[in-house]
Amino acid sequence: MAAAWLVRDFRVVEGPGMLWGIWSGTANPWAGPSTATTATTLLLLIVHAATAVVALRSALAAPALITTGIVTFAVRLPGVWTLADSPAPEDLRGRALLTTYAALVAGAAMVVVGAAGRRPAADGEERPAGPGRGAGVAAFLLLGFQAAVFAGWEIRQIFVYPDYLYPAWFTGGKPLTIPWTEAPPGWLNSVLVVLFLVAAVGAVAGATFARPLGLIAGGFLLSSGALGVGRFIRFEMYERFATLGLEEQLNLLSFFTSLIAGAALLAVLARKGGRRAPGGTPSPWGGSGPWGVQPPGYPPPGVPGQPGTWQPPAQAPGSGPAPAPGSGFGPPPASPPPRW
Repeated sequence: MAAAWLVRDFRVVEGPGMLWGIWSGTANPWAGPSTATTATTLLLLIVHAATAVVALRSALAAPALITTGIVTFAVRLPGVWTLADSPAPEDLRGRALLTTYAALVAGAAMVVVGAAGRRPAADGEERPAGPGRGAGVAAFLLLGFQAAVFAGWEIRQIFVYPDYLYPAWFTGGKPLTIPWTEAPPGWLNSVLVVLFLVAAVGAVAGATFARPLGLIAGGFLLSSGALGVGRFIRFEMYERFATLGLEEQLNLLSFFTSLIAGAALLAVLARKGGRRAPGGTPSPWGGSGPWGVQPPGYPPPGVPGQPGTWQPPAQAPGSGPAPAPGSGFGPPPASPPPRW
């Protein structure tokens, strides 16, 4: 469905170059025909294609399906009510509404399938792994900072944009004109802030869901940064950076940091984390300890009685039974950084 709407927009605006200009704000969106998509649709197309591959080939199939379904549902939900007041022609508005309902059903189905398909890994099977310690800390810092930046700009816009623009900025409707299949910008930014924070906490905790969710967050950051930097390059604002106002300078720097953070997240989270030791009780996200990871100091696998494998500690005379392997929990996950 995403590909069909993208092809439709390519045809009506004379090619992808013009469409990219509308997405990035370098072209006048009212100078030509109305569009149904933004860069979010292109990004979701890539995410859905990648999730389809992961679902067939990776141990992260369940977390990937669940996170992709939740993101799809959250991003497409506003179309249920925004299309009612859309100025689109009736036939296109009807198709866009059907697309919205189909996307919501598909998103919910991905969550159900991913949750129902979870099972403990059999002997010899690859276990789903979350980010490694270094990658998790890096993702936590990058995502926490970007969540603060996005939230800071949303708070700032309340004092800059005229009052009549709210609450349409978050819920849609007049006087805001939104592409037919997309969410209002305030709604999308709020979803992204929550996504960044959840992925940040999950990454530093080593949760298996943090890898697919963090990769999706990195894609949104990369897309946002590329569109913003492209707009500043198109208007050659970088050449007069020193003469710009403080707010414009911060805006430009925000786009650059989003571009860099998105690329860095894709790089650090694309790599597999540390291998999970087998054993324990599977958590909802595929591991055997809190947040889907093994507790610190978890013993390596082995068969009691065989040389070279882990053995339970000997009991002192009169002491109780030795603690079971894997009992107890490590330190709690770190909290997100303070808001910017």
